[in-house]
Amino acid sequence: MEGGVRLRAGASKGDVREKVWDYLEASGLADFPRPVHRRIPNFKGSHQACCSIKELGVFNRAREIKVDPDKPLEGVRLAALQARKTLLVPTPRLRTGLFNKIVPPSGATKEILRICATSQGIKEYSVPVGLDGKARVDLVVVGSVAVSEKGWRIGKGEGYADMEYAMMVSMGAVQEDTPVVTIVHDCQVVDIAEELLDDHDLTVDYILTPTRTIKTNCKRPKPQGIIWHKVSYEMLGKIPILKSLRHREKQTGKDVTLLDEHSDLASASTPAALNEKAMAENTRPQAAMGSAQIGQHYVESDSLSPRLEGSGMITTVYVGNIPPSVRVSELKCALREFHATPLRLNWQGAQHRAFLDYKDKATAESAVSSLKGLSLGGNTLRVELAKNQRNKGQVEINSHK
Repeated sequence: MEGGVRLRAGASKGDVREKVWDYLEASGLADFPRPVHRRIPNFKGSHQACCSIKELGVFNRAREIKVDPDKPLEGVRLAALQARKTLLVPTPRLRTGLFNKIVPPSGATKEILRICATSQGIKEYSVPVGLDGKARVDLVVVGSVAVSEKGWRIGKGEGYADMEYAMMVSMGAVQEDTPVVTIVHDCQVVDIAEELLDDHDLTVDYILTPTRTIKTNCKRPKPQGIIWHKVSYEMLGKIPILKSLRHREKQTGKDVTLLDEHSDLASASTPAALNEKAMAENTRPQAAMGSAQIGQHYVESDSLSPRLEGSGMITTVYVGNIPPSVRVSELKCALREFHATPLRLNWQGAQHRAFLDYKDKATAESAVSSLKGLSLGGNTLRVELAKNQRNKGQVEINSHK
């Protein structure tokens, strides 16, 4: 853009972001919320740019649209609701799942629809959509900090839009030809060096500004799914639904080795060494485990551990909403996968629940955090500390019905 954002040769992604944020603020183009730094920036004219989407055939043909929750995309969310399309909005930082479906009340007025399109409305008029919600997204709308006319995009640097798209690919919610649209101010359209792009970066097919509609004809492939070797344990902990997707993909035979595991494998010669290291925090080696079938219950415990008998340190975790089709072996596999193997597993499949004993409260709370959002057999499991803890590792199981 003439007289707009000027980038030096060799500018990094961070440089591009800072230049755009600074320019929006210095030129009086930034809009609430301010300052726009560290955000997908809102700008004066964003509603006008959003209204242009109604002229796109890909919007008019779409039935189900995913729109990010950023402020400059509010007009697109409103347009989707007014057109009676299914509107999906990612949960903030993916903490509680992937999507919320916005469901306006019956007979909603124009004013109510406007509220539904806002961040407050997303909280008040939405229902969660889980992994098995059969989402089929026809159009994806994302925010950007900068974008090039070739369709190369730079976000705010946290990677959530890229991850959301990769997760949608993994769960079959988008196809290779699902169009992606971004809404930006004209000054955010800049030249981006291709060498700045990585294989996980999302590209766009349409750019809408207050003055232009740009069809990028971008040929660069979009992410083909989650690139697990770039996902860290920290990210896995922050985004619970990633755990369920990883478990699901591992069951299909895909390589789901994480970034941290690649580093560990470089120093440990075998996967067995890695597994031993990862499980050491929670349990003794599997060879020390004993198991027994008791009526409809299955109990597996470390029979050599004196802590189960007399220390009173044991803390129990309740796992509920287990589907009838799920076997104890599937739960055990998931526990190992998420580094949450207990000292003792009390399986009560007929009651659709299980109880997991851990060596202390800190380990139990870590297991609850690790297993949050886990889905087995189509159900998202209910995982929490058992309501009634007893001395010597005993738990009053009737407290969870």
